[in-house]
Amino acid sequence: QVQLVESGGGLVQPGGSLRLSCAASGFTLDNYVIGWFRQAPGKEREFVAVIDWDGSTTHYAESVKGRFTISRDNAKNMAYLQMNSLKPDDTAAYYCAADYALNVDPHEFHHWGQGTQVTVSS
Repeated sequence: QVQLVESGGGLVQPGGSLRLSCAASGFTLDNYVIGWFRQAPGKEREFVAVIDWDGSTTHYAESVKGRFTISRDNAKNMAYLQMNSLKPDDTAAYYCAADYALNVDPHEFHHWGQGTQVTVSS
């Protein structure tokens, strides 16, 4: 059974950092592209970052470029999202997702975690 589990969310002050983790089980992660998405209350799920199968290609939403870094460790079946210089607008539930093709449309990803909440507030 394909399963993704996010962790690492929490409450952080503006300007702070968090590192989200995505643990995969039931499949070999290096066959999949990994994406991070987020959804704030009342808003649609939006793309944050994506990384290809071996980590050689990454893409970021403009709103997080220069602040967030996506990475993966295929040997550990893990993916990560390092978030620095957090802003209140980054507050959302964050989800990791996996699929075969490299894209940024959340509708194209077929395997999802349950999400982890990130709240940026003073």
